Amino acid sequence: MLPDHHPHHVVVVAYQQISPFHLAVPCTVFGEDLARLGAPRYRVTVCAAEPGPLQTPAGFSLGIAHGLEALAEADTIVVPAWRDPAEPAPPALLEALHDAHARGVRLVGLCLGAVVLAQAGLLDGRRASTHWVFMDDVAALHPRVQLQRDVLYVEDGTLLTSAGTAAAIDCCLHLVRQDHGAEVASRVARRMVVAPHRQGGQAQYIEQPLPVTCGDDRLAAVLEWAAFHLAEPLGIDALADRARMSRRTFTRHFRAATGTTFNQWLLEQRLARAQRLLETSDSALDRVAQHAGFGSTVSLRSHFSRAFGVSPAAYRRTFHAVT
Repeated sequence: MLPDHHPHHVVVVAYQQISPFHLAVPCTVFGEDLARLGAPRYRVTVCAAEPGPLQTPAGFSLGIAHGLEALAEADTIVVPAWRDPAEPAPPALLEALHDAHARGVRLVGLCLGAVVLAQAGLLDGRRASTHWVFMDDVAALHPRVQLQRDVLYVEDGTLLTSAGTAAAIDCCLHLVRQDHGAEVASRVARRMVVAPHRQGGQAQYIEQPLPVTCGDDRLAAVLEWAAFHLAEPLGIDALADRARMSRRTFTRHFRAATGTTFNQWLLEQRLARAQRLLETSDSALDRVAQHAGFGSTVSLRSHFSRAFGVSPAAYRRTFHAVT
C-alpha cells in the first residue's frame, strides 16, 4: 500500500515511432481518478527520450513537454514497447534507467520495453518476459536474461516486464492492485471494460484465438455462472455437463479461451473473491473462507499466503481502509 502524503509519481517514457496504444496503456491505468475510489491518485508524467515532435506509426505526432530529467523524480518508470529488439536505445535513457534502479525506483518494461531494460543491463540473471513473437530474438541478444516464455508478466524485485498488448494492461493493473488492493484495481478494470485480474503466470495467447462459436458462448456462460457460485463445490465434470460438452472438449476449449487450466483459474477466482471480502467487509476469516470457496480458514491461509506472500489478516490490515 502506498503512503498518501504525496502522489506516487509515474513517469512514462516516449520516443520516436512509439505505438500510441502502448503509450496510452500506462497513462490510462495510472491516470485514473483514484480519489473517487478512496485511494491516493498517481501523478503521471510523460517524458521524451528523443528530440521531438515524436512521430507515431499511426500518422500523427506527439509534442512532449518533458525530457529525461523527469526520470530523476520518478517513483515508478514505465518503458512502453520499444521499436525493434535489435535497435539500441538512446544511451542517455539507458544511463537514466540504471541510475533510477540504483535508487530503488520501480521499473516496468511493457512488451518490447523489456528490451530497453535488458540493454541497460538491469535484467541480467533476472526473470523477465516480452512478446512471444520476439522471444527468440531477445534471447539471442540477451542470453543472460532468464526469459519466461509463456507468462503475461513477471515481477523480479523492483523490475517488472510484460508480454505484448493486452498483457501490458494486466501488468499495470497488477501494480494498482499491489499499491491499492484488489477492489480498487477491479474498479479501474471495470471502467476500462477489461478483465479485472489475470495472474502473471497465466499463459500468453500464442496460438490463434479460439473462433467465436456456439460452444464458446456456452463456455463463457458457464464461467460467468461459476464466478458467481464460488462458495459451492465446482468440479470440471459438472461444468462440462452444464456447458453440454464432454470433459475432453470442455478442457480443450477452456485452455484455448483462458490460457490456463480449470483448477488454476478456479483458484485465482477464489483468491480474488477473498481479497475483495477482506478489503470490503468485516466478516470473520471463516466466513471469508466459506464465501470464497476455500472451505476452511486453514485452506484460505495456505493458498492466500502462498499467492500473495502475506496472511489474510495482514492483507486486511493493509487494505481494508482503502475502499
